[in-house]
Amino acid sequence: MVKIIEVLSKSDKKRFFKFPNTLYKDCPLYVPVLTSDEMGTFDPSKNGAYQYAESRLWLAERDGEVVGRIGAILNHAANKKEGTRMLRFTRFDFIDDFEVSEALFKTAVDWAKELGMTQLTGPLGFSNLDKQGMLVDGFDQMDMYITLYNYPYYMTHMDRLGLVKRWDWVEMKMNVPDETPDKVNRVASIAESRFGYHVQPFKSMNEVKPYIKGAMDIINTAFAKLHGVVPLSQKQMDNMSHLIMLVGKPEYCLMVANEANELVGFGFLAPSISRGIRSGKGGMGLFTILNILRDLRDHRHIDFYMIGVRPEDQNHGVEALILRDGIMHLKKHGAIDCQTGPMLEDNHVVQNSWKQFDAWIHRRRRCYVYDI
Repeated sequence: MVKIIEVLSKSDKKRFFKFPNTLYKDCPLYVPVLTSDEMGTFDPSKNGAYQYAESRLWLAERDGEVVGRIGAILNHAANKKEGTRMLRFTRFDFIDDFEVSEALFKTAVDWAKELGMTQLTGPLGFSNLDKQGMLVDGFDQMDMYITLYNYPYYMTHMDRLGLVKRWDWVEMKMNVPDETPDKVNRVASIAESRFGYHVQPFKSMNEVKPYIKGAMDIINTAFAKLHGVVPLSQKQMDNMSHLIMLVGKPEYCLMVANEANELVGFGFLAPSISRGIRSGKGGMGLFTILNILRDLRDHRHIDFYMIGVRPEDQNHGVEALILRDGIMHLKKHGAIDCQTGPMLEDNHVVQNSWKQFDAWIHRRRRCYVYDI
C-alpha cells in the first residue's frame, strides 16, 4: 500500500531531494541536482520566486521506503499574465509502479481542486531558469547540469494518467566546425558595419561581472512572450549571476554591445561539468569540487547555456556575432562538440541560427497538461 506524506520537516525535505539519487544510482547518464541547491530553491528566504508563488511537496512511501515524490507550485504571476488557473507540478519521480505515480499525481490534483484551478501542467519550475520538462527523446545522452534526466517509462505513466502534450523543448548538438560558415561570417560583418555592434573582449571574470545584470535584464525582456515565463526576481538574477561567476570563463561570456556600449545581446557557454557533478551524487565535497575543476579545464565538450537578444535588436545579426566569436574560441581550445540548453520547439528564430552548422536535435523534453 502506498502512503502519501506531505513534506514539512527538514529531514523529509532531504529525503525528498535525495530520492532521485537512489532511483538513478545505476543510471550512468543521470546528472544529480545538488541537494543544497534544491533546498535553497524551495526555501522562501532564499528563492525570490516566493514573492509571487507558493509550493507544496509530497513523498510516497511503501513499507517505510520512499518510492516516489511530487511537488506543486502555484505561480500567481504566471496565471495573472496568461489569464489561467493553472497549478504546476514539479519534481515528479517514481519507481515503475502505476500505483505510486497515480497516488502522487492525485494528491497534486486534489490541491489544484482546492485552489479552484482548472489545469495541472508540468514538469515546470518557478521560472524559465529552473530545470523543467520531462525527457521524451534522447535517453542515451548524458544530461547537462541545467536539465533533468528521467527514465523512458515516465512517458507511459503520463499517458495512463491522462496527461497530454502542451509544448516541447528541443536541445541541439553541434560538431564544432573547422571553419565558421560563410553566411555566419557575412551576417556578423554586416551587423558590425551597419549597426555598430561589437563583442566586448574580457580578460577576467571580474571584467564580465558588471555585464551580467544587463544580461539578466535581457532575459526578462527577450523571453517575456514565451510560454509560462514571468520576470525574474532580483534574488533569482543574483543566483544566476553567482553560477556564471563560478563556472564561467571570460572568453565564453559573449556580450554584444552597440556603439553607445549598451548591452544588446549575450551568449553564455562553459565546459560541461556534468561528469564532475555526477561524481558527487548530489553533494559538494572536496572530491566533487576537484572533479568539477577538472571538467572546467576540459574544453572538448561545451554546454551552450543560453543566448538572448534585446527585442529591438533581434534579426540584426547579433546571434551571428555571438556564434562567430564563440566558434573562434571553441576552435582555439580544441572543442569537439557543443550542446544547447532547451529551446521551445516553436522558437524558430533561435533554432534557425543552428542551420548553418552540422547540428541536430539530440534531446526533446515535454510539458504536459491535465484538465481538471
